[in-house]
Amino acid sequence: MLNELDTELFLALNGAHASWLDQAMFWISDRNFWFPFYALILLFLIWRYRIKAVGIIFTCVLAILVGDQITSSILKPWAARPRPCHEPSIEKMVHVVWECGGMYGFASSHAANTFGFVTVLVLLIGKEYPWLKWLYVWAALVSYSRIYVGAHYPGDVLVGGTVGILGAVLVSFLYRKLPLNYQI
Repeated sequence: MLNELDTELFLALNGAHASWLDQAMFWISDRNFWFPFYALILLFLIWRYRIKAVGIIFTCVLAILVGDQITSSILKPWAARPRPCHEPSIEKMVHVVWECGGMYGFASSHAANTFGFVTVLVLLIGKEYPWLKWLYVWAALVSYSRIYVGAHYPGDVLVGGTVGILGAVLVSFLYRKLPLNYQI
C-alpha cells in the first residue's frame, strides 16, 4: 500500500515536468554545481569563527558522512529497492533528465547530505544567524530535484532527509558534549 502510494505520488510529481525546467533541475541535482555555494559557506565560517570554524566544518562533514554512509552503504543494499528509472513496471513512464544512476535508490543520499549539512549549521550557529533556517528551502529543492530527474521516489527523499537530520542531531549533540577546550 505504501509502495503504491509512493509510486503514484512519484508519477504525479515526475510527470509534471516542463522542458524549460529540465536543465535547471539537472544542475540543481548535480552535486558539483553546489561547490561554489559550499565554498561561500566555508569562507563565511572561517571569516566569522576563525579557528573555531574547524569544529563547525568538521561537524558538517561528519554529518554528511554519517548520512551518506547510512543511505548508501546500509539502506540501499538492505532495501534493494530499484530507482524509479530502473523499475520495469513504470520505467517507460519516468521522465529521466540525465542518467538514471545506480540500481537502488532507497534512501536518497542527496537528501541526507543536504538536510544533514543544513541541520548542523542551524543547530550550532542558528541562534546567532536565524536566516540559516532558510537553507532548508535549498535542501528541499535539491531533494525535489531528485524526484524531478527520475532518480528517487518521494519516500526515498523523505527517508533520506530524515536520516540526514537525525545524523546531524547526533553529531551536533556529540560536538556540544565535548569539553569547551576541545570545541575548536
